[in-house]
Amino acid sequence: MSIKTYSDPRIGDYLASLSARREPAQLADLRARTLSMEWGEMQISPEQGRLLALLTQLTGATRALELGTFTGYSSLCVAEHLGEGGLLVCCDTSEEWTAIARAEWREAGLEERIDLRIAPASQTLDALIAEGQAATFDLAFVDADKTGYPAYYEKVLTLLRSGGLIAFDNMFRGGGVLDEPESESGSEPGNVALRGLNLKIYDDLRVDPAMVPIGDGLLLVRKR
Repeated sequence: MSIKTYSDPRIGDYLASLSARREPAQLADLRARTLSMEWGEMQISPEQGRLLALLTQLTGATRALELGTFTGYSSLCVAEHLGEGGLLVCCDTSEEWTAIARAEWREAGLEERIDLRIAPASQTLDALIAEGQAATFDLAFVDADKTGYPAYYEKVLTLLRSGGLIAFDNMFRGGGVLDEPESESGSEPGNVALRGLNLKIYDDLRVDPAMVPIGDGLLLVRKR
């Protein structure tokens, strides 16, 4: 029998502490400020940020998508490591939260690399496809409304090049994907959507998936 992931509950804290050692001061400050705000728990963890930065480098990404920008932590992790002439298209509906992100991008000198589109993510994805940008993106990070994930999957896959990578956040849904479908929690729309999407992706021969058990579950999906 193989060793269970996180066989010791202290491992999660240990992983976070290691990741924080490589966390730039600006990101650490932004993370602390965001956690003190209402809905601050929506922010990704430092270990997820570290992995996103590394994935951006490993894929050699120059064109990336982000669905759900919030206060800008994840976008900073990606934009900093894009290749020469890189562009990150950020999709969000909140002017309030993304105002914080805009200030952070300016401070980091990354504003020129980021195209923020304030509109429902599906609308922005449809526009990109209509503009002829299918199969032109290298990397995508999805951390938006959970009921929208199934539709986002198909649209992002269209925009992604062969060999490109999608990272879906919150795929454990705090354990909600494990709840009985007939239960109150199990029938919650977000849990239903992500439970179904996990199964769909693992059965989808167009992609190669791997679940990374950090944060609230980060599902990596490579387009064949």
